[in-house]
Amino acid sequence: MANLDQIDRRLLAELQDEGRVTNVELAQRVGLTAPPCLRRVRALEEMGVIRGYHAELDAAKLGFAITVFAMVSLKSQAEDSLRQFEDHVRQLPEVRECHMLNGEIDFILKIVSRDLQSFQEFLTSKLTPAPNVASVKTSLTIRTSKHIPGVPLEV
Repeated sequence: MANLDQIDRRLLAELQDEGRVTNVELAQRVGLTAPPCLRRVRALEEMGVIRGYHAELDAAKLGFAITVFAMVSLKSQAEDSLRQFEDHVRQLPEVRECHMLNGEIDFILKIVSRDLQSFQEFLTSKLTPAPNVASVKTSLTIRTSKHIPGVPLEV
């Protein structure tokens, strides 16, 4: 874990909330001048604490009307089988997240699709026949009541 001081944490919290903030504005918010602010942000990037900057897109406005969570069980949990499945899902743009789990289910996937028919086609042609897949259980998202990317930083 990175050794971060209070200013680093404030920088991270501000950037996590608004990644497009200018360096001058960011510096003002955390009580620095622009040059040391930029040095600190670059150091956080080099340490890998900041991995990138992204725009948060509205899936529905872009035609992706449904989000599905798929619980995938594999036939084998040998490391090469796990990696083969992970490599497969990395190639599927509809899969936005893939998490290996502890317990009955091996992986949970977050999948976006344009509509139910598109999802059904994806499920039967790309996910269910994937290497080593024993079963797939899906749940369609009805409503998202909380979505906060990142981590809870204490500032």
